[in-house]
Amino acid sequence: MGTENETQISEFLLLGISEDPELQPLIFGLFLSMYLVTVLGNLLIILATISDSHLHTPMYFFLSNLSFVDICFTSTTIPKMLVNIQTRSKVIAYEGCILQIYFFILFGVLDNFLLTVMAYDRFVAICHPLHYTVIMNRRLCVLLVLASWITSALNSMLQSLMALRLSFCTDMEIPHFFCELNQVVLLACSDTFPNDMVMYFAAGLLFCGPLAGILYSYSKIVSSIRAISSAQGKYKAFSTCASHLSVVSLFYCTCLGVYFSSSATHNSHSSATASVMYSVVTPMLNPFIYSLRNKDITGALRRLFSGKL
Repeated sequence: MGTENETQISEFLLLGISEDPELQPLIFGLFLSMYLVTVLGNLLIILATISDSHLHTPMYFFLSNLSFVDICFTSTTIPKMLVNIQTRSKVIAYEGCILQIYFFILFGVLDNFLLTVMAYDRFVAICHPLHYTVIMNRRLCVLLVLASWITSALNSMLQSLMALRLSFCTDMEIPHFFCELNQVVLLACSDTFPNDMVMYFAAGLLFCGPLAGILYSYSKIVSSIRAISSAQGKYKAFSTCASHLSVVSLFYCTCLGVYFSSSATHNSHSSATASVMYSVVTPMLNPFIYSLRNKDITGALRRLFSGKL
C-alpha cells in the first residue's frame, strides 16, 4: 500500500473475546475471578516458599520465581481488559500497546525458561543425586534465573523496537483482548518481512530450544527411574517431578494448541479465545497443581495458615 495512506496513529481498538454487549458482564466476572485466583494462588506459593525454611531449596527457589512471573504475566493483559469492559471502551494507547507487547513477551518467554531450568534441576536431582547440592549451588541458581531474565528482556526489547518501526493505515482494530504482536504486525501497511523473520527466529530459538532441553532432561529422568529396582524408589523419584511435569505439559500443550488452532481456522477471534488457555488458565492452575500434588507445599501452606512456621 502506498505511503500516502499511512498515518501516525495514537491508539488501537481491542475488540476483545466477544463484541456481544450481553456477554460483557459474564466475561468481566469470569476474568476477574480467574485473575484474583491467579494472584492469590501464586502469592501463597511465594509466601510459603519464603517463610518455610524446609523449602529453601533450588526447586522451590525456581518455583517462587515462576509464581512471581505468572502474576506479572496475567497482570500485563487482564487488568486493562477489565477496565475496558467496565468503561465500555475498546481503546488502548499506542504507547500502552507497545508496552503490553514488551511485557507480555518478557514474562511469556520467562515462563518458558524457568520451566526449562526447573527440568534441569529435576534432572540433576534424580540422575546425579550425590552431586546435587554441589551442582545446584546458590550461585548457579541465581545465575540461571538472572540469565533467563536478561535473555527474555533483550528478546522482548528487540520485538518491541521492531514493532515501533511499523507504519499503519486506517484499520486500527485488533481482534484480541490484548496487543498480541502478530495481530499488530498484520495491521501494518509497511513492510513486515523483517518483523516476521525476527518473530519466527525468536520462536524457533526461544521456544523450541527450551522444549528440546526439557524433553532431553525428562528422557534421562525416565531412564534413571526405570533403572531403580524397588517400586517405592520409583514412586518417590517420580513424585519429585510429577508437579513440574504437569505444569510443563499444560503450558506447552496449550501453546501448541493455540498455534495449530489459529493456523487451521485463520479466525482471529478463535485465536483470541484459545490464547486464554496459556495466558490466563495455565498461570491460574499452576498453584493448584503444585499444592495438590506436592506434600512439601501443602505442609508449608498448612503451617503458614496455622502460624506454626
